[in-house]
Formats: sequence, C-alpha cells, structure tokens
Amino acid sequence: MPTITIETFVRAPVRRVFDLHRSIDVHVQSAGTTHEVAVAGKTSGLMELGETVTWEATHFGIRQRLTTTITRFDPPHHFRDSMVRGAFRRFDHDHWFEPHEGGTQVRDEFDFEAPLGPLGWLAERLVLTRYMQRFLVVRGEAIQKLAEAVDGPVPQG
Repeated sequence: MPTITIETFVRAPVRRVFDLHRSIDVHVQSAGTTHEVAVAGKTSGLMELGETVTWEATHFGIRQRLTTTITRFDPPHHFRDSMVRGAFRRFDHDHWFEPHEGGTQVRDEFDFEAPLGPLGWLAERLVLTRYMQRFLVVRGEAIQKLAEAVDGPVPQG
C-alpha cells in the first residue's frame, strides 16, 4: 500500500487554507486536466463531517466515478476523505494544516491500494503512485495560488 506525502507552505491563514482544501468548487477548479465535476451527494460548497460527494472525472482517458466521504474532521487542523466507491480498492486522503509564522504548513497524506491483486500491486509501482503524486502536487499548487491571492475567492459553506 503506497502512501504519498506532500508538504507545502502557503502564505495564508490556516482557516482560509483549510476551507479552500475542503471546497468542492475549488476542487473542480484545481483538478486540471481530469475535468472533474461533482455529480451526486454534496455538489458545491464546503464539505463537513459525514458528507459524501461523487466525482466524475477522466483518468487515463477513461471517464469514471468516485465517491468519497469526510470520515474525520477537526477544523481547521485536519480532515480525511475516504473512498466509498470507485476504481481503487481503497484510499484515505488526510489533509493536515499547521499554522506557522507567515502562513500555513500543509501536509497531504494519500494512502491507497489498487484493485486486481498482483496486477494492481504492479500498477501501483509502475504508474499509479507517480500519477497520483503529480495530480496532488498540481492540485495543491492551484490551491496555494488561490489562498495566497489577496483578491482570491473566499470559500462559502
């Protein structure tokens, strides 16, 4: 089971960064080339504990659906979204936020397992880990830019 950890320093207050990371609307903006859209459950606004969203996105040229639920929630320090249904065998994505002088230290931990037994294990090592790491970095950079923009969007609940 691979775990991807990405750390980013964002020059913005912890609450703003926390809210941007749990915003469905910001997720859609920051997902880049996957053309993600929320199609069921909560489809806009800020995710809260126990809420579910179903995403439709294109990965590896295939349109697919993924449903996640917020399973842990400690604002503005941490939340976890966990897969309920989708292409992975399982995943948990922890988002950690720590205030630091001049901003917020963000740590993403994405722990996942591919389906299909030995073939999935091979896919994790050859393709999926790099793919997911790149996806998370690009998304994090987009959120960082929004958070650091003086006139950037203020997340709505």
